[in-house]
Amino acid sequence: MIQAKRKMGLIFFPAFDWAISPTHPEREERLLYTQDQLLEEGIFDIAGIVEYKPDIASEEDVKRTHFCIPDVASVTTESHMISAGGAIKAARLVMDGEAERAFALVRPPGHHSMKAVHGNRGFCNINIEAVMIEYIREHYGQKRVAIVDTDCHHGDGTQDIYWHDPNTLYISIHQDGRTLYPGSGFLDELGGPNALGKTINIPLPPMTSPEGFLYALDNAVLPILDMFKPDIIVNSAGQDNHYTDPITNMNFSAQGYAILNDRLNPHIAVLEGGYSIQGALPYVNLGIVLAMAGVDYSGVVEPDFNEGAIRQEKSVGQYIEKICSQAVENYRTYAKKPSKNKSSGERGVRQKNIYYDTDGIREKQMESVMVCNDCAGVLYIETVSSINPLSVGIEIPLGACNRCRDEGLRMLKDARQSGKFAHIKLINRRDREYLDY
Repeated sequence: MIQAKRKMGLIFFPAFDWAISPTHPEREERLLYTQDQLLEEGIFDIAGIVEYKPDIASEEDVKRTHFCIPDVASVTTESHMISAGGAIKAARLVMDGEAERAFALVRPPGHHSMKAVHGNRGFCNINIEAVMIEYIREHYGQKRVAIVDTDCHHGDGTQDIYWHDPNTLYISIHQDGRTLYPGSGFLDELGGPNALGKTINIPLPPMTSPEGFLYALDNAVLPILDMFKPDIIVNSAGQDNHYTDPITNMNFSAQGYAILNDRLNPHIAVLEGGYSIQGALPYVNLGIVLAMAGVDYSGVVEPDFNEGAIRQEKSVGQYIEKICSQAVENYRTYAKKPSKNKSSGERGVRQKNIYYDTDGIREKQMESVMVCNDCAGVLYIETVSSINPLSVGIEIPLGACNRCRDEGLRMLKDARQSGKFAHIKLINRRDREYLDY
């Protein structure tokens, strides 16, 4: 019998009762072929690889992470809560020592879901990785977390949620936003005033091959992780960089994904995108599972794989070298320095126009954060959309200093007295209060 080097937990949730439409790329078949492939390959005959059932996330788990307008029930289904619960189950397995590694093969996905939520954008309603990470911090203490997002689409939602968090490093390797939804994820997107340099984007050109992806991993991602020194590494494991994916323009392979996960060695992986249901997902997921468990994956190859057909141009490699060099320099330059031209007590402000492409919702936001040398800073978001009236969300961060806690409570009092907000949301991580008014 084959023995896994690392005890591995797998959590499946295909979400049979949820799909945007019967023929939409994000539908239940995405995981059914993978399930069949893993069974056919005898994955569960390998000692140390065990399948677990997902948990169900609670409303509080979501409210800890998101401002849901008007409420959690309005923007989620049971499938969303189980998908997030599957990620939470993966985290619990690792944090409780029941498994050394865990992979949540769940849907619906989540990495386009931002801090404030009015509906579905990029096939995502709630951010399942963020819900999972904040569950960890609530139940296992503050942790330094690194999220490495390998989805072909920039994870603008995850970036938005952790824009101001100095204890979360977000690295995204994705197809250049000038050529693909959501049109973001550029080198100069580096994080807010309290977390500058903790957002790192590596936008790769179309037709990048395994050579280019693994170069980015070895020469940018791993050196930055070594400098950040996370307690936990999470792979936001999108698989739509594959050469057969119908909605992207990249040339990654199943073997490349396996090598990437072997070298990255994440504690937890959570499935995101990937829409080549038969040609890619069964092989990519198989490779990731074997790599995370420490089992030989060299035989994982797609039936139509042709290395020569997906080889990248020399100019692509040269461009990637420059991108990676700049990404590392961005971290070194900004991550450990205070914000320029801002002093503690000032506010960093962003105005955002957000489009929910799946639901056709338009949202406007005014976001401000208190610049603070002692914590992530109290966050304030005014949001209005084409389906919801003006609302406000206030977050007192985990480990908030007394000044930011007091300021957050003052903001809450002022918001309630103003009478201008239809919905008022409070996330008070310091006191574990998640309230709606």
